[in-house]
Order: sequence, then structure tokens, then C-alpha cells
Amino acid sequence: MPVGLVVMRWDERVGTEILAKYPEEITVSDKTLMQVYSTHEYSGESGMISLMVGALNIASYYTGPDKGFYILLLLNLDDDPDAYEGGLVDVAQTILQNLEDDAYIPMIPSLFRRLSVYPTLTTEQQLAMTYQEEIKRMILNRLREEGVVSKSELMIWLKDKYKQGFVDMESVLNDLIKRELVKETSVKGMPSELIFLINDLMMLRIPPVNLAGNPVDHGLPAQLSDDYKTEIKNFFQGYIPSEDDNLRVVDVFIDPQVYETLRLLRTSIVTRNDLEKLKKKGVDDVDEVLKVLWDNKMIQVFQDERNNEYYALITDFYIDLVFPEYMLNVIREEYVNKSKAEEVLVEYLTVLEDAYYAMEEAKKIAASGKETGEEEAETGT
Repeated sequence: MPVGLVVMRWDERVGTEILAKYPEEITVSDKTLMQVYSTHEYSGESGMISLMVGALNIASYYTGPDKGFYILLLLNLDDDPDAYEGGLVDVAQTILQNLEDDAYIPMIPSLFRRLSVYPTLTTEQQLAMTYQEEIKRMILNRLREEGVVSKSELMIWLKDKYKQGFVDMESVLNDLIKRELVKETSVKGMPSELIFLINDLMMLRIPPVNLAGNPVDHGLPAQLSDDYKTEIKNFFQGYIPSEDDNLRVVDVFIDPQVYETLRLLRTSIVTRNDLEKLKKKGVDDVDEVLKVLWDNKMIQVFQDERNNEYYALITDFYIDLVFPEYMLNVIREEYVNKSKAEEVLVEYLTVLEDAYYAMEEAKKIAASGKETGEEEAETGT
């Protein structure tokens, strides 16, 4: 697990300068900071490096010469720095978006907590984090319209559209590739690699079906069962999916404390005492977590005749990959209008076919694993 986070930059007068760190008690020598700076300076480009300095295992991300920030994640000796690369890119992006009045400094503790759990994020958390980033949403939105764009054109377009200025294109694309949303490949005769959309993101609020099917079995007193079902029905009668709402909800998935609470609420309708037990799992501020879930209209509080309170999920959230069948119509239109080279469109059809069969195979493997687990549970093996 990481032991600390340091934000520094190079000052021509004083050399390396620490701007923020967490926890406050951690110390990093000037010699170590200089070594980090020198290693980045050797390449002169934005990106991550990892190095061992004495007993310190460091993963460091450099934002490039335009802003000149260095984000150092201090790790234990047996930690794998590469496992944190995507998280460091996300943290760097957040810091650079909050430079005015040093607004990023109070965020450092929460950014460190996010980084700490980055390698253990669930698939839905990883996708939520991908969707949260404006640059990645911009790329996905453009690919939804065109399906395929050359890498060079995409870089020029992003620099023109993204006003914050910092775009680490390679890291952004690497994350989208890792999440199986896009594929990068080359086509003979094309001067630049091509970026293809191979999967899209499906996300929307969904009812907590398992809980609503039998609230009593999940911890809610029988006399409150109808009220619970009514609250769920009332919410979804007025629910309209939107990007703004999706962005509010994905914040829930990215906050480790809130997500841990959500995982409990997906399985049970709980009392305050149940929630307090989550402190053993790192949920230090139950009140703040409940406020976040309440403000996002994800929970409701019910009270029995003895004034006992029960906290229940009234809306869950679904986020996963979905095969973009609509792209076949896009390809057809681009072929008719000759807006894309025929060789590119033929390659795109091949790429989509491969992606489709890969997704179907993954579903079969997942279903087979689930069946095996259920059989073992039944036989007690």
C-alpha cells in the first residue's frame, strides 16, 4: 500500500519545491527529490517513471514542461509502481484543473486515498473513473459520431477543444485501450494510426430489484415494506437519464468510503449500528457518506414505531461495456458519403467483428465460472 503523496515543482531559484504532501509527517530528502527531477529531466516529456532510492519505492508522474508539476507516490518496497500509473494520470489531471488559488491542496488527502485503492478497483469503479474524465468523454463522444478517427487528427482536435491545456494523449488512449473501449491500429496507406471505438459505455440508474423483491428478508420491518416500494416507484417515475446525473453518481463509485457503504446497501437494509461497523473497512465518516448518498437521491431513511432508523437503497447504478451495434449504421453512412476511406471502413468492420466475438467469449467464460461456483456451493466442495 502507498505510504504518502507529494506534489512538487522545479523552481529556478530554490530548486525542488514541495507544494503539498500527505500525510504531513512524511519526509523526503532534497537529494531524493533532485533524483526524481533529474530522472524526468532526462526524457523531458510528460509521463511516469519509477525508481528506488534507498528504502523508498517511488512512482512519479511529470505533467510536462508547460506546467512542470511532479506527483510522487511513495510506496512500500514490495508495491508495483506500474499498477498505479493510471491513477497518477487521473490525479495529475485533477490537480491541474484546480490550480487557481491552490484549490487542489485541500484535495490531496482524498486524492491519496483514491490512489491507494487504485489497483484493487472493481470493473465498475474503473469504468466510472474513465467516464469521469472530461478528455475521455470528449474522445468517446466524437467516436460515437464517427467510429474511427486518426490519432494525429484527434490530438490536434483535443488541443483546440480542451481549454485546460494539459493533455497526455498517450496515457489517455492507453487507459481507453485497457478498458476495452477503443483499439489503436494502423491501416496501409494511412499516414497515422487509427483509433476505433470497439465498445461503448452503458450507464443508468436501476431499481434495487433484489431488495425491493422482499425487503423484509433484507432487514426492513414488514410495516415499512410498502413505503419502501412506493419510494422506489416515485423516484423512477420521474427519472430521466442524463450526463449530468451520471457524473454525479460516478463520484459515488470513485470515493472509497462511499463505495464501500454502497456495497453493503446493495445487499441489506441496515441500521446505524450496521453502518458504524464499516469503520473496520475504512469508512471513517459515516455521516458524510450518508449525506453524499442522500444528496444523490440514492437512499431513503425509514423509521419504525420505536423510532429505529433503517437506511435503504432506493436506486442503484449500472455501468458496463456494451457492443456499439449502432456503429454499423455509421459505417454505412460514411461509405455512402465517402467521408472515410474504404480501406479504413473495411478494417473497422473487422475490428468490430473481433470485438464482438471477444465480448461473447468473455460472457461464456463468466457464465461458466458462475455455474461452477453455484454447483460447488450446492455440493459443499
